Amino acid sequence: MNSFTEENYLKAIYTLIELNRDAVTTNAIAEKMCTTAASVTDMLKKLSDKKLINYQKYQGVTLNAKGEKVALAIVRKHRLWEMFLVEKLDFKWDEVHDIAEQLEHINSDKLIEQIDKFLHHPKVDPHGDPIPDAKGKFQIQKSVELSKFKKNEVCIITGVANHSSKFLQYLDKSGITLGNEIRIKELIEFDRSLQININKRKTIFISNDVAKNILAIAKPK
Repeated sequence: MNSFTEENYLKAIYTLIELNRDAVTTNAIAEKMCTTAASVTDMLKKLSDKKLINYQKYQGVTLNAKGEKVALAIVRKHRLWEMFLVEKLDFKWDEVHDIAEQLEHINSDKLIEQIDKFLHHPKVDPHGDPIPDAKGKFQIQKSVELSKFKKNEVCIITGVANHSSKFLQYLDKSGITLGNEIRIKELIEFDRSLQININKRKTIFISNDVAKNILAIAKPK
């Protein structure tokens, strides 16, 4: 059995690797976990001793097969709980992260499989992140930042890179959510902000920072 803290570290390492596609640094983990580099180093030694990670000082951290299996199980539980809270208990997508952080540590495979079945085996969570199946497999969707689309291109919003409550609340107020059809009407050269049209109805301006944190795919022709 792993402690809640160990599980949180493994999940953090997994999500950082998922984002950057590379070994992660002690400082990156410290920032993700809101702790000190010294505390991270101590935990990495413990995880290495339990043969859950590949770790050598100053060379970055990766998960080995055993550690990745544990991390994927936690990610699966977290994202299923988020979906359950949104779909069945009417929580908003900006309200579920902290609750799922607590629920993900419930150690019951049967409970998670029943929730998965009850939700009809969702492929993504409320933020568009893929939900691993019971074997740790998931669909990879080649989404890119909205900021990378060009004028007059049309895309479909598939996820968000920033899961903070403030960012998700901003998107709600702007009328931006998963599944929206977005047309890039104008790219402002001065600050790389965008004028976008949402679902052929509403036109708004968004900053480059916002556009970088919205993920999308080109609309199928």
